[in-house]
Amino acid sequence: MTEVVKSKIEHLVGSQLSPDGKLLDLDDKEIGTEELKQLAQLEELTSVEQLYLSHNSLAGEAIGILAESKVFCNLHSLYLNHNNLGDSEAELIAQSPIIKNLNCLMFEANNIGPEGAKALANSGNLQALEILFMDANPIGSEGAEAFAKSTRLPSLRALHLDSTGLGDEGAVSLANSEEMAKLTKLYLCSNNIGDEGAIALANSPHLKNLTALSVWRNEIRDRGGNAIAESKSFAKLERLYMSLNLIDRPVRKVIRKSELAARLKTLVMD
Repeated sequence: MTEVVKSKIEHLVGSQLSPDGKLLDLDDKEIGTEELKQLAQLEELTSVEQLYLSHNSLAGEAIGILAESKVFCNLHSLYLNHNNLGDSEAELIAQSPIIKNLNCLMFEANNIGPEGAKALANSGNLQALEILFMDANPIGSEGAEAFAKSTRLPSLRALHLDSTGLGDEGAVSLANSEEMAKLTKLYLCSNNIGDEGAIALANSPHLKNLTALSVWRNEIRDRGGNAIAESKSFAKLERLYMSLNLIDRPVRKVIRKSELAARLKTLVMD
């Protein structure tokens, strides 16, 4: 089995490693524990800055091997979307030295809950992180609050929390957080956010640097829609995505004719 795995890894590295040695694309390549053991021994991978491991059913021991790797010490981007990662795997990654230079971390569509979100939010290894994708993980309002309160993500500029079940409570936590003041992009699609959350976002004194906001497919009604249209906090906003909410047609017309809409480069609203 080991020789078969070794041969597989040699082939994948030969075909999936970029000529400059900085990008290794192993998405959907049936990478598991044995494969990661082999990869962790290849000194030729120390130059890899972008590592793609999405769609591989990774979990448990395999993530432990990745987290302890001495090879992947220069990563800038790590893609772990669509695996079997839960809170324990998120904790392993949060404690790992391989993430100390990361600019982008993608955990989309796993099974990470509030505890995993807290581990990431409280990690001391993500000082350089600029972009975090947590879409389609059940972190809920508790997880959103952990990110909102975190003082350990000083470089964070883009936060992707689509389909995380954060609701109004989570949206309010983000809106009220001084730690979110450096964000330029905030994605909150499909989160059951209603008027309370929309009004909090629109009136937030901390989200004034946003250039992109997505509240697509939520439960925002007329009060929330009007609050967004009248917001004084969105002076830098360039792109607003708010289709598939519950805003009546007359209010949608008001939004389209608002000063905010006139400043936008992109307004997507049904």
